[in-house]
Amino acid sequence: MDRTVVAYVIYLVVSIALTVWVARTLSRNGRVFLADVLQGNEKLADAVNHLLVVGFYLVNLGFVALYLSGDATIEDTREIFEALSTKLGVVLLVLGVMHLGNVYVLNRIRRRGVMEREQVPPVAPQGWVGTRGA
Repeated sequence: MDRTVVAYVIYLVVSIALTVWVARTLSRNGRVFLADVLQGNEKLADAVNHLLVVGFYLVNLGFVALYLSGDATIEDTREIFEALSTKLGVVLLVLGVMHLGNVYVLNRIRRRGVMEREQVPPVAPQGWVGTRGA
């Protein structure tokens, strides 16, 4: 079998496995965070979590597929490792950026929700205080 094909197969297997592992980890641990962001609405948290996971898969697996091809043919084992380390390194960076982007957006949504909850007074106002001298 051609070494380039071997490198492609290894790249696909490792990239897909990493993408699935990261997506499952984010889904499992992000659900609690989403429930807090969405003020305890479990059904909505599950729906948003599922949509985020689907989007995560589509973006990352699309990137893995687009980044598969290479210009150079691989002649020896050393070049297999070099090509794989470059390709997998870029895939890991993309996965990390996607993760940080998700966390950033969700944290912004959470902060906005906390700010809105803090603006509601715990007790309804009972009247107005007049100003002096008016």
